[in-house]
Amino acid sequence: MRRTRKRSTLANRAIAASAALILGGGGLIAANFYASAGEGWYGSWQQQQQQQQQPLNAGQQMSTIDCPEVANGLPEVPGQARAEVDRELAAMDTQITEAYQRFADQKEQIEQDPAFAQNAILNPLKDKRVAAIGRIVIAIDRSAQRPSGLENLAPCSLRADDTTQVKDQNDGGDQNGDGQNGGDQNGDGQQDQGGQDQGGQDQGQDQGGQDQGGQDQGQDQGGQGQGQGQAGNGPVAGDFVDIQNVQPNVRNPRKLSGASRGSFVTDCGRNENGKFNPDNVIVAPGVSNGAHHMHDYVGNQANDAFASDDDLARGQTTCRNQGDKSTYFWPVLRLQNGQNENDANADGGGNDKNVGEILTPSQVTMNFVGSPVSKVSAMPKFLRIITGDAKAFTNGDANANASWSCTGFEDRQLKDKYPICPQGSQVVRTFKFQSCWDGQNTDSANHRTHVAFADQNGRCPNGFRAIPQLVQRIVYDIPQGTVFAVDSFPEQLHKPITDHGDFINVFNNRLMQQMVSCINGGRRCA
Repeated sequence: MRRTRKRSTLANRAIAASAALILGGGGLIAANFYASAGEGWYGSWQQQQQQQQQPLNAGQQMSTIDCPEVANGLPEVPGQARAEVDRELAAMDTQITEAYQRFADQKEQIEQDPAFAQNAILNPLKDKRVAAIGRIVIAIDRSAQRPSGLENLAPCSLRADDTTQVKDQNDGGDQNGDGQNGGDQNGDGQQDQGGQDQGGQDQGQDQGGQDQGGQDQGQDQGGQGQGQGQAGNGPVAGDFVDIQNVQPNVRNPRKLSGASRGSFVTDCGRNENGKFNPDNVIVAPGVSNGAHHMHDYVGNQANDAFASDDDLARGQTTCRNQGDKSTYFWPVLRLQNGQNENDANADGGGNDKNVGEILTPSQVTMNFVGSPVSKVSAMPKFLRIITGDAKAFTNGDANANASWSCTGFEDRQLKDKYPICPQGSQVVRTFKFQSCWDGQNTDSANHRTHVAFADQNGRCPNGFRAIPQLVQRIVYDIPQGTVFAVDSFPEQLHKPITDHGDFINVFNNRLMQQMVSCINGGRRCA
């Protein structure tokens, strides 16, 4: 049964809409939705096909703000400077959010006077980013070599949402066994860039700035939000694809004689108790609303922006085995059906353009598996792992690790599209976390380089050791014909490629050793 969180009375201001969705015969027929805040849409399939045949429109509307990710340009940050650097990076996220809000509120004026955006939005944002980068440089300079060149990451630009449905939905490749598509996973945890998608455009980066048919089906028209959910903030029609039109693309590496073939399952529930917050204690410790979108939490119940390792160690857990106090969290999924949540006027919710009815998963499974080529070592306590990139729409797909599918079709994984599932099939999000650890650090300055993905053959990079790989599978019962969207930073437009998951290991030593023994011994334990 589908379960959702309690709704607010703001739903009464939504415009009523109904839609028929018929899947089959390789086609999609749907009624249009005209959306107010949080109300869904589906453009008719025939109309989209006609639009795709029209010439490109050189005057396409800009849809978001694109800023370089300063965290990706940082050198190794000394431990004594890390808290200050994290706060400044979180402050820069807030600056982008505020600038995006001004951009969204003044789109009409920007279209009439493009210089207005530069003078009123982009230049002031650049000045704020220069000041924040300066403070980051000073913080690092106190105890390490002064970084140079970071100021080059200060300027931002406007970009268009060029999502269309003319691309090859096969997505051009697989993830060599990690169940993802759209590029290989390298030993350094990065995904190959460029050209995996058919039709001359990289699907992860969505660059090029041109829509088919003059205006993208989901483009906000005159500020009315027609053709979109999220009141003109995405997603758009081109973000969805019929899973039945996607070719199987999952390959798993061959297991060698030394493989660790066992598994360990931990049951921590589905967030039935409704623990949400828009914090991210990994990326933005000590910063309220550091994520600017709402997270589901299972496992440790002490997790918020201010939780220390000691707080997590003392925290309560929803996990059936109380030896697992780990924290598992991911962005919530919302229905775009005109129903608003109690966070409609709160940070992380409506204040950050995340609106709609939050879905409780119908199923959550968390399985730790082994390496196809070796035994695994225990994870260190308080190891932090982030998989995927919450800013992949503007950052590109280097760190993207989104994986969308439908029950019954999980040999077909989508990276930058939401699936339209046939009758009786449910939406599935799969997160396969990094399975290689540097053997020393529980975190790193960019929260990535202390862990890595195995290569296409399942081998860890030099200097890294195999650890149990967390595989999260989150299933949702979504009414047929209802648009849905993952929570995101507002400027990321709720793109499916921005999906991501977070994990902090708080297994006690005994249970961790049991997990390793089960996996290395080829047993299945729960």
